[in-house]
Amino acid sequence: MVAACRIALAVLLAALVCGCSTVRFAYENADAYARWKVGTYLDLEGDDAELLDERIEEFHAWHRRNELPKYVTLAREAAQRFADGLSHPDLVWGYDSLRTQAKESLRKAAELLAPILDRLSPAQVAQIERRIAEDNRQFYRERLRGSESERRERRANYAVNRLEDWVGKLTPVQVQRVREYSRRAPLVDELRDGDRKRLQKEVMAIVRARQAKARLAERVAQWELGRDPAYLAALEAWREHYFSMLLDVDRMLTPEQRARALGHMRRYAEDFETLSAR
Repeated sequence: MVAACRIALAVLLAALVCGCSTVRFAYENADAYARWKVGTYLDLEGDDAELLDERIEEFHAWHRRNELPKYVTLAREAAQRFADGLSHPDLVWGYDSLRTQAKESLRKAAELLAPILDRLSPAQVAQIERRIAEDNRQFYRERLRGSESERRERRANYAVNRLEDWVGKLTPVQVQRVREYSRRAPLVDELRDGDRKRLQKEVMAIVRARQAKARLAERVAQWELGRDPAYLAALEAWREHYFSMLLDVDRMLTPEQRARALGHMRRYAEDFETLSAR
């Protein structure tokens, strides 16, 4: 169920790391992906399976009609801000914009899934909980395993790869600045792991009580409520290190690197506009 809500973000996240053709393919096949993903958490049959299909189609239509036009606007404004050279307010705007879009989609997905969740049997709820436990084990393998230096190295490599998706090959000086960020910024994954498990526990309590229609949408859309103050402080410190690194790398970009990233942003805007019109 938790993963089902996340499906709402798939295309937006794909736009951050993939080519335009991948975004179009992902969006046009989102219904099939959603059915497969929900199926890894929950077995539904008969009327419930049909209702799930209807709700997935309804969400896709809502998202195409209401959210994609907003993505067009965001992509175009992002391109304009990036063309002029990034500032700290630009990064805050981008972070807040993505968070707003995520909350809208999560809320709608939860509203549509809630009637199905309120009809689950204890065995089906247990099936979801087993899959969530596996997700948590995967999170540990990917984020928490290894020494501190190994984890910082993984984080640096990830950041380099994501930046190169946008601007092409980084220069040695740019890579050095990314690695400096990873050495200095706090590691937050232990706190993030605890926060994930807190939210999972609260969501599953709603599902077990069969109160999804009454409470789920608001809870998943306000995922930050109840966070440990220590986690909030660590996230803020990490974010400032990350933003500082992005601003430094932005100032180091060659004209070719900036042009490449601008081309991606403008093509995303065109793709989102095309998809919203279908």
